[in-house]
Amino acid sequence: MAATEAFTLVFVGAGAVLFLAGTLGLLRFPDTLSRLHALSKADNLGLGLVVVGLLPQCESVTGALKLVCVWLLAQLSAATASQLIAGAVYRRKPGP
Repeated sequence: MAATEAFTLVFVGAGAVLFLAGTLGLLRFPDTLSRLHALSKADNLGLGLVVVGLLPQCESVTGALKLVCVWLLAQLSAATASQLIAGAVYRRKPGP
């Protein structure tokens, strides 16, 4: 096995473990905000590790830039969705 394949295997495997941890947090945590926090953090870092693991496999700089752009777009959309969901939960809670 080449060094680049081992690098890819380690980083993609670590990303998959973080995706699994985020899913477990989504299923196990008690309230919406803690579920949202666990899912968004683990998924962003997991996707980052997958992208880093796949970068050595890219045959061109354009392919690598596309991977990085997908990761950045996923981060932006996850942050936006998390803010919208957290705001809706905050407005729904009854006052003191």
